[in-house]
Amino acid sequence: MLKPHLLTHRSIIAKAVTTSMMALALSACSPADTQVNTQAQVVNVAPGTPGTEPTWAFSGKTGIGTSYEPYVNGNYQDTAANPVSKVWFSIAQGVLTETMFGLIHNAQLKELQFIISGKGFVDTEKSNTISTIEYLDTDDMGRPLSLAYKVINKDVEGKYQIEKHIFTDPDRNSLMMKVTFTAFEAGITPHLYVNPHIDNSGANDIASVEGQSLVAYTSDTNSTVMTVKTDVDFVAASAGFVGTSDGIVDLQDNGKLDYHYQTTSDTNQGGNVALTAQYPTLANVNDSLSFNLVIGFGKDKASSLATTQATLDAGYDAVKQAYLGDDKHLGWKDYLASLKPLNDMSSNTTDNGKLLYASALVLKAQEDKTHAGALIASLSNPWGDTVSAKVGSTGYKAVWPRDFYQCAMAFLAMGDTQTPKVAFEYLKQVQVQQQTPGFAGTPGWFLQKTHVDGEIEWVGVQLDQTAMPIMLGWKLWQAGVLNNTEITQWYNDMLKPAANFLVKGGNVKLDWNDTKITPPSTQQERWEEQAGFSPSTTAAVIAGLVAASDIGALAKDEQAPEYADLARKLQRQLETTMATTTGLLGQTDSKGKVAPYYVRISPNGNPNNTDKLIDNNGKPGLDQRLILDGGFLELVRYGVVNAKDPVIKNSVMLIDNQNLEDNLRVKYQFTAKDGSKVPGYRRYGNDGYGEDTVTGLSYAEKGDTENQRGRVWPFFTGERGHYELALAKANDTLTPDTKKVLINTYVQGMETFANQGLMLPEQAWDGVGNATRYNYKMGQGTNTATPLAWTHAEYVKLVRSMTDEKVWDFYPVVQQTLAK
Repeated sequence: MLKPHLLTHRSIIAKAVTTSMMALALSACSPADTQVNTQAQVVNVAPGTPGTEPTWAFSGKTGIGTSYEPYVNGNYQDTAANPVSKVWFSIAQGVLTETMFGLIHNAQLKELQFIISGKGFVDTEKSNTISTIEYLDTDDMGRPLSLAYKVINKDVEGKYQIEKHIFTDPDRNSLMMKVTFTAFEAGITPHLYVNPHIDNSGANDIASVEGQSLVAYTSDTNSTVMTVKTDVDFVAASAGFVGTSDGIVDLQDNGKLDYHYQTTSDTNQGGNVALTAQYPTLANVNDSLSFNLVIGFGKDKASSLATTQATLDAGYDAVKQAYLGDDKHLGWKDYLASLKPLNDMSSNTTDNGKLLYASALVLKAQEDKTHAGALIASLSNPWGDTVSAKVGSTGYKAVWPRDFYQCAMAFLAMGDTQTPKVAFEYLKQVQVQQQTPGFAGTPGWFLQKTHVDGEIEWVGVQLDQTAMPIMLGWKLWQAGVLNNTEITQWYNDMLKPAANFLVKGGNVKLDWNDTKITPPSTQQERWEEQAGFSPSTTAAVIAGLVAASDIGALAKDEQAPEYADLARKLQRQLETTMATTTGLLGQTDSKGKVAPYYVRISPNGNPNNTDKLIDNNGKPGLDQRLILDGGFLELVRYGVVNAKDPVIKNSVMLIDNQNLEDNLRVKYQFTAKDGSKVPGYRRYGNDGYGEDTVTGLSYAEKGDTENQRGRVWPFFTGERGHYELALAKANDTLTPDTKKVLINTYVQGMETFANQGLMLPEQAWDGVGNATRYNYKMGQGTNTATPLAWTHAEYVKLVRSMTDEKVWDFYPVVQQTLAK
């Protein structure tokens, strides 16, 4: 197979410069010219400002990492005796991608990779190698013990190999990478290539070469400073603008770093910059070069360099062991050891617990370390490599109370009682109060999306996100994590205002949002797109009201019975407001009567008419009766409706109909590792939140949305597994054999979607339409948010449910209250 060498395929990147002295570098050269020694020119300021428009990195991460830090009195306390490292990283396509420092959403680096030159070629590591990834620390069952990775990238033509070990320093704000190059032909020259995106933007950076250090920062006086240094000296180094004067542009014509630019600016003007450093050539076959590389962060150059050098001085072995855990550090292995249920849970997986252990690590890693308990949705920006990075963007590195609830319940399921308690207490920061900046109206609901520091980002009202904090509080109370005094206090301070909003709603005015909420009709359901009566939202509302009533009774609140009364009323109205008997997809009996089934959402609470859903994600709104959504299964999960309910069973049958046209179809089949077929499900029919089926472009890339298609979301396999477990229990058919079938179908089903690094995606390829520039295979995670915390949380909860032989998210108090 021919690989796209930069040298022989000059169209990949056009070398554009603005000074006449670059004419020599622009001249065409044959492969033989790479042997000619050219005199490098040292120039102070790089030309070509501002460089190409910056983007984020590929979102299909195969690894994420940060150090484990223990709480001190429910917080992260950064002291000299107990330093807290606030660095997070991600890995995709075999290279280090978005790396954060400070707050968890504050990216400082888009990408760090290597450029390799040799006889007649110039490669980029990301494009020209075949990558594998594994965990550096595992137990005797092969289960990961820390978020430290070994990445091996082999040249597609077998000319070289790059091995990298990646983790952070728990004592400092730095990342360490041990790198080993091996040459399988003579004349291989490695070059380090660093594309910073300081303080969450790639458009305003300044890069400079300062001795043996590569430094990046912005013109802002409060800028973070990033320093990159290795314990093997550079032969040469250069700073430049991406696509115009960076190292890739310089190297592509003759394989040599001809221009050594010292900085990209001497006037504080920023741009999209890159730093390139050349290492000694591996002159002979089987020569190797090893070095430690450190990326350090600080609020000025001196502290950034000092941090970098201190990690280098500490050395690979000491830093790696501290990351795992040693006699002076509580590390990742200690965190896993504290999760007592994991061993028993592992016996209810089909991979000996590998994905379970990885999920525990991944979930804990996606918590901010300045704002303890702030759990984000994903350490990624969906379709990041086509999303502009000119201005700051949190992507999925933000707080949604719904995703938050899923994660908190997963922590509880795996035996971590500290994190969900701290997380529950954090939620007060994102509840709307009269003093919320810019707000007028009825308080008590929870903000749609916020930064981890509470900064408001999106302001839609989603009633499930208002109910779930109440549900979580009840679960923590029942588990003994919150005592009677504590839950009573939280009821009065946070949960009762939320319950009151679920009862009456009210006027809301915040930013663009000026509306009146009349529960149970929600402004947005769990997919944040439609208004109306939603089965999944109403399931949470009913469970939240019952939970509030139960806690309210403890608190001696006279209003508590009203919550339970309303919950019973809403349950009685479920079918009339959300189940259609004139459905366009339902089965008919001999008299032509349509079997009732739940619609995705009914805009006005009349599911039997022709109301259309609103257009969204490039898809025109269709008749409400045409759109199926498995969200009705939440009614069973929480105890609102029995698993044997005929409307539930009718709805499940339609979800399973694989003869529907692809636009309306929800269920797809995938092949598991044992060769069996396992199910996957889309969010709903007519979903447009995904790649274009015709062009293969990413979501909203180039503004083209006509043929977008949402793919299969792996956590629905877990939701269905929970339902099937509940159904088996209801039918009294749960035996060791039927349980094994459930595990092989649904637990193994979720495991099927994990990538090589055991990361679970938001969406997986379903085989419909253009397989995109990445040539996705069936079941492979796409360039959406990976790892998605919700997916990992659902997997953990499913395994716990199978272990306990009862649904983890079930609320017995809901079932009992509604039966009265």
